[in-house]
Amino acid sequence: MSTQNLIIYKFNELYQILEELGLNLNFKIIIVDNEETLNEKTKKIHNYLVISNKKYSYIHNQFVLDHIPINIFKLIEKINIEFLKLQFNSQSEVIVNNYTIDLNSREMLKNNIKLKLTEKEINTITYLSKSEKPVSINELQEKVWSYQSNIETHTVETHIYRLRKKISNTFNDKHFIISEKNGYQIK
Repeated sequence: MSTQNLIIYKFNELYQILEELGLNLNFKIIIVDNEETLNEKTKKIHNYLVISNKKYSYIHNQFVLDHIPINIFKLIEKINIEFLKLQFNSQSEVIVNNYTIDLNSREMLKNNIKLKLTEKEINTITYLSKSEKPVSINELQEKVWSYQSNIETHTVETHIYRLRKKISNTFNDKHFIISEKNGYQIK
């Protein structure tokens, strides 16, 4: 796992307290006092949380500590919880071609346009996107639907048809899922 970085932004008092206590923290502390330096730091590191004493609209991954005084151990617990939330959210996004698939909200996004998806649709898209070659109907039945491959059903074809139609209607993309002679594929 990569190092967690706590960026203390325009909040020197907090930095001095944490430094003075010299606690064994499971995150690296970085002090930043201006927007330009903050932008430089956040471009170079990925796993970060910005803590400040007021809300700044231009900051992502921000935790505002506006209820002071606070017990130092409660503060560290809150910071660790925020890091866990960030990790959970970052693991929930899957990029497929030009789309972002949010596994938590079950949404497909592109250019601020959202499409709500079912769990099976999400599973189908993620399974197809991981394959280098076309995926057969039988394989999709087994891996996504947990059906035995010898069962005669048109569930997969119907499902793919409806999914393609949804994507086409929302994003005007008729070629997201391609039909090949061996099955379906996302290129």
